[in-house]
Amino acid sequence: MLPREELLKGVENRDSVARVIDLADQAIKTWEVVVTDFLSPPEIVEIQQAFNRLTEVQLVASGGYPQAERQRIAIARSEIPLEVSQVPVAALDIAGNFLFDQATHRDFLGSMLGCGIVREKTGDIIVLGESGAQAIVVPEMVEFLEMQLNQVRSTPVKTRRIELSELKIREPKKKELTTVEASLRLDAIASAGFGMSRSKMVDFIDAGDVRVNWKEITQASSQVKSGDLIAIRGKGRLEVGEIAVTKKERYRVQLTRFL
Repeated sequence: MLPREELLKGVENRDSVARVIDLADQAIKTWEVVVTDFLSPPEIVEIQQAFNRLTEVQLVASGGYPQAERQRIAIARSEIPLEVSQVPVAALDIAGNFLFDQATHRDFLGSMLGCGIVREKTGDIIVLGESGAQAIVVPEMVEFLEMQLNQVRSTPVKTRRIELSELKIREPKKKELTTVEASLRLDAIASAGFGMSRSKMVDFIDAGDVRVNWKEITQASSQVKSGDLIAIRGKGRLEVGEIAVTKKERYRVQLTRFL
């Protein structure tokens, strides 16, 4: 049995991590590969951090494509070979004419959940504009959604399984920039990276709209470091690159903005 209370110490997503601990105990006991449902980025980060110190088990995560946010995790004993291909995911094409009634991510997700499935059975949804969307789901939900998902908003849709290779993934646009700041405070670095005033950034932080490495941060004075990923709800992401100290003892920070 794994050290449950020790692994759960200080975690925010306690229920999710606890479920994965139960699955990991099952994997150790049965010598089988076990798989979670889809998890959100904050849950994945906490699970990986908690399990990194363990030698008994190994984890592999996949959401159907390299940049996927929502992913499933396969868990196995360390002695068993484990690969991304052992994480079962499936892709659906949700096709319709949305030229005059464009649907959002929330619309497609709402229609899928309206069929009676739970959020944990769905991964990322890739909205394709006027032609519909593509969705990642657990394989056992494919046939059900092919039959049940026939309308999004007021638009009739045809839902069918496609290969993962048919996913229309757009590479994120990137913008490289450099800023020189007096400190590595979150509000200073993020405001420079997102091109907004520091007071506006503080408003976002106070509202709980800012995450660092997928964890919600509500302190503007929090310090960032190289490798951190800063995300603002609805505004995209910012990666903190190399940090150097200038002759005037300020911080020169390389940033990558994902648009």
